[in-house]
Amino acid sequence: MADLSDLYQEVILDHNRRPRNFRAMDHPSRTQEGFNPLCGDRLTLYVGLDGERIDEIAFQGSGCAISKASASLMTEALKGKTVDEARALFDRFHAMITSSPENPAPDLGKLSVLAGVREYPTRIKCASLAWHTMKAAVASDSTDPVSTE
Repeated sequence: MADLSDLYQEVILDHNRRPRNFRAMDHPSRTQEGFNPLCGDRLTLYVGLDGERIDEIAFQGSGCAISKASASLMTEALKGKTVDEARALFDRFHAMITSSPENPAPDLGKLSVLAGVREYPTRIKCASLAWHTMKAAVASDSTDPVSTE
């Protein structure tokens, strides 16, 4: 089990050091701001839609390793998905990080590396910031900032 924990930590550190899709997008369909006042994580999410499909997704911002890694992993997981598939994945991801540590976490592929945050309740908001921001971005054209509070 320690080997698995080490692997998870390596993946999170890798996505923090070299976040995927970390850039501003020219002419996104949607832009959404996200903020975690608890620890100061901030991000701007850019979503390019082709109809109901997420054709392009990127982010910029600053925050802790969990926040940045979660945003990076999320952008990889959502590229090419429909808006409905993205919402469904949000629900599964949110259930994974908020379920009791005694319950087995659902297997969400690479996203499963973030299941460990459920053992640290204050870190759940770090891991979920990008996801809540994405959910707001695909819900409407609203640009009101999303907060984890």
